[in-house]
Amino acid sequence: MKMKKIIVIIFFSPLLIYSQDDLLGEIDIDSTVTEYSIAAFKGLKIVNFESTKLVADKEFTLVVSHRFGSVKNGIDTFFGIDDAVTRLNFIYGITDGINIGVSRSSFQKIYEASVKYRLLRQEENGFPFTIVGFNALLINTALDKGNLPLIKFKHRLGYTAQLLISRKINSNFSAELAPTFFHDNYVMVDAQDNSQFALGMGGRYKLGKRWSINADYGWHLNRANNSPFKNPLSIGFDLETGGHVFQMHFTNAQAMNTNGFLGQGSGNWSDGDFYFGFNLSRVF
Repeated sequence: MKMKKIIVIIFFSPLLIYSQDDLLGEIDIDSTVTEYSIAAFKGLKIVNFESTKLVADKEFTLVVSHRFGSVKNGIDTFFGIDDAVTRLNFIYGITDGINIGVSRSSFQKIYEASVKYRLLRQEENGFPFTIVGFNALLINTALDKGNLPLIKFKHRLGYTAQLLISRKINSNFSAELAPTFFHDNYVMVDAQDNSQFALGMGGRYKLGKRWSINADYGWHLNRANNSPFKNPLSIGFDLETGGHVFQMHFTNAQAMNTNGFLGQGSGNWSDGDFYFGFNLSRVF
């Protein structure tokens, strides 16, 4: 009797296996897997503006940003090398969609804490954009109490809120809009509102497997009429080399924090008053 049962099982096992495979096939056909567009930007910044790229989960990235002085001064400052400023930015991925960062810039000795978080992702044949939020709190420690005797700690503070909206249009070209609100408790121009608004726009065009050309522009929407500052316009190149991205660029704003390059960009391209710089990202 036992032998008969074994023979029956052996006889029907191919049918059972076939039925199981058929059922699994139906599950695969009926299930829907969302495919996301990737690598709209290779760098965490386009040039000055944040891109929609985030650091991966549990990943630590150091971004070293260097901005030389204006090339306009020529050999007297060795085309800006004598007047360079540096920013060190440490970024950690809490998850794939949430980053935190801390930085220190020698421009006005600014310390900054930031958070960057993904709200929506561009989907293949689905939602057309990637949307990322960026918020920052900065402290300007360079304000001199000797020149500003009434200054208090609160006057050193500044805030940033951005919505980064990007689309990878095709395999070579990506574009981004960045509506921005930023507030400085102390402004250098008397008639300038402390709360300021700007619209950033930028893009990346892939030139080769590892090279791309990038550009961004910030349109300040409520700059004071007597302000000496200019809208930031930047252009540069990205080189991807294994574990890091090297960005070389020219810009008319020496500051590298959002409040700085949007609110205090002082160079004028038409006068040859612009700065050379680079961002170097290293993943650990």
